[in-house]
Amino acid sequence: MNDQQIEQEIVQKGKTAPRVTPSHVESIITSETYFTAADGRSGANIRIESEGGEKVNQVQELDDFNQLKLLTFCVLVLENGFTVTGESACASPENFDAEIGRKIARQNAVNKIWLLEGYLLKQKLYDEP
Repeated sequence: MNDQQIEQEIVQKGKTAPRVTPSHVESIITSETYFTAADGRSGANIRIESEGGEKVNQVQELDDFNQLKLLTFCVLVLENGFTVTGESACASPENFDAEIGRKIARQNAVNKIWLLEGYLLKQKLYDEP
């Protein structure tokens, strides 16, 4: 059951107390960025070179670098500037699909927003007289 199906069931059952909704969670996301661990490694090496430093492990083992391509990150920026991350790791290189990896990483990041927004709502309800 996905978030929309759960929300639909809550509405059908007439639940009206304050709650975090899928539309609220989506509404507070202002941007999203995706990259792989390989992208991050490449960027780190470029930065080291541009600062005149020596590259550590200058000769990267191809197999290790290929494994980094299987780890996808999603960074969501929320409307208040807070960032939330999600990851997706593929065990078998043959199954790697960049689009699926981004979807899983995004969903893992969104799940963290649910926790944060749930806490925020609970605190707000606690603080009200």
